[in-house]
Amino acid sequence: MVFAHGFGCDQVMWRFVAPDFEVDHRVVLFDHVGAGRSDLRAYVPEKYASLRGYAQDIVEICHELELSDVVLVGHSVSAMIGVLALQEAASQGTPKMFGALVMVGPNPRYVDDGDYVGGFSRADIAGLLDALDSNHLGWSAKMAPVIMGNHPEHPELAEELTNSFCRTDPDIARQFARVTFLSDNRADLADVAVPTLVLQCSEDVIAPDVVGRYVHGAVPGSTFTQLAATGHVPHLSSPEETTAAIRAFLTG
Repeated sequence: MVFAHGFGCDQVMWRFVAPDFEVDHRVVLFDHVGAGRSDLRAYVPEKYASLRGYAQDIVEICHELELSDVVLVGHSVSAMIGVLALQEAASQGTPKMFGALVMVGPNPRYVDDGDYVGGFSRADIAGLLDALDSNHLGWSAKMAPVIMGNHPEHPELAEELTNSFCRTDPDIARQFARVTFLSDNRADLADVAVPTLVLQCSEDVIAPDVVGRYVHGAVPGSTFTQLAATGHVPHLSSPEETTAAIRAFLTG
């Protein structure tokens, strides 16, 4: 199993979920370039001007570790990076590299478009990106609690996410944010040809319920699971429920 973290996060975010799968899977954790303890010297703006650059990295990791039949678990933007990684592996002649895909809070397009509801207007995204440009630390402190969701009993979760955002290189964070929030991967969903689980959180402002159901409808034969967990980071706020949902999908 390969776990891919979302924007502003790192591999540490999986610490409450990943160990439960080590009993029967080889578990691989990594940091996207620019996040966590990754080597910032590896960041090439041209490569990472598209989510496909991040997808290429996942395929490269799998090649390097000689992995096959991988269960790829992608949170938030990494759910779409996962979709692109499947395409990348197929284009390289290794279509059996991935055996299943788990999407945690996926959103193929954040900007509303006609009848499609992504959760944000163009003005919303423009304001979000402008705020990130002008004050990275302030943006992090404001957005982290929103993304985490309302968990007054666990204020440390929002604080952890804030600190994670703040540790990300500001220049890389700005470009990754643009690539993430301006992406449109709706047309790629129909190409997913492996068993897929769509995990939908409750009261998720980043990936609303209507978006998760859209992804479920667009990915052939996918499984949809509605979590009671609120917010956008269930593997931190409700790891037991998240683990149980993934386990049920893998054994079902």
